[in-house]
Amino acid sequence: MKGLVIKNTGSWYTVKTDDDKTIESKIKGNFRLKGIRSTNPVAVGDRVDIIENQEGTAFITAIDDRRNYIIRKSQNLSKQSHIIAANVDQAFLIVTVNYPHTSTTFIDRFLASAEAYRVPVVLVFNKNDVYSDEELRYQEMMCTLYTQIGYKCVTVSAATGDGIEKLRPMLNGKITLLSGNSGVGKSTLINLIIPDANLRTSEISDAHNTGMHTTTFSEMLPLEGGGYVIDTPGIKGFGTFDIEPEEVCSYFKEIFEFSKGCKFSNCTHTHEPGCAVLKALEDHYISESRYQSYLSMLHDKDECKYREAY
Repeated sequence: MKGLVIKNTGSWYTVKTDDDKTIESKIKGNFRLKGIRSTNPVAVGDRVDIIENQEGTAFITAIDDRRNYIIRKSQNLSKQSHIIAANVDQAFLIVTVNYPHTSTTFIDRFLASAEAYRVPVVLVFNKNDVYSDEELRYQEMMCTLYTQIGYKCVTVSAATGDGIEKLRPMLNGKITLLSGNSGVGKSTLINLIIPDANLRTSEISDAHNTGMHTTTFSEMLPLEGGGYVIDTPGIKGFGTFDIEPEEVCSYFKEIFEFSKGCKFSNCTHTHEPGCAVLKALEDHYISESRYQSYLSMLHDKDECKYREAY
């Protein structure tokens, strides 16, 4: 039977078959995906082949080719990766300028990884209702920065429901991954969009201004208008994986555009004469925060870097 992996709890996978049955499944044998050393060979969003057994559960025997995926370094200290979700139409990165603070480095690493695997991203700025005037000005500045680069930005308050109606038409009929730091309000947002989801939410830790993990596994939640929202556990750092230094530039839209004017084709945009990127940075056509994110990925050889809360 063919089916779609709609939930991953680590050891078991819930598969929705093409004839609309739901079957708890395990991986048959010890197969790994070609070319990817992954902690989870099967991910939410995968199309799979399964063989049902007498107990009413099933074995996953094959995975269809993926059209895209979002990947990050796994939480352990190995060089392995963790695939957050596969075959998505878009990703919504939930951002908060405070309570907790989402750094531009985290945003830029997520955007670069999504660019690498051809996943469109919408930045959803949450918690409008709790910010000071200064924080609202900073949020507006962030929206302006990313809109100018070419990313759609939406401001909402999951707590009050303000702005949620802007999101609904963007979700209909699509498979959308929701991601972000712990505590940014993903579960509250999903409960508004899908009232019967009843996801657990938790308070922000006052001591550290960080979120507590409430989602412990990835799951596809069906939308009334068709499509799915993929709920994922909150992540602290976003370490990039399998991106070569010479490729990094092409995943920063504006840096890539200016790089076409560089004197040398192998320019790293760090020190070379005739570098159009450094000139654009000097002339404020490229933001300092984006350039610093580019440098951090360019020199990201420290295996522990990705574990930090960027």
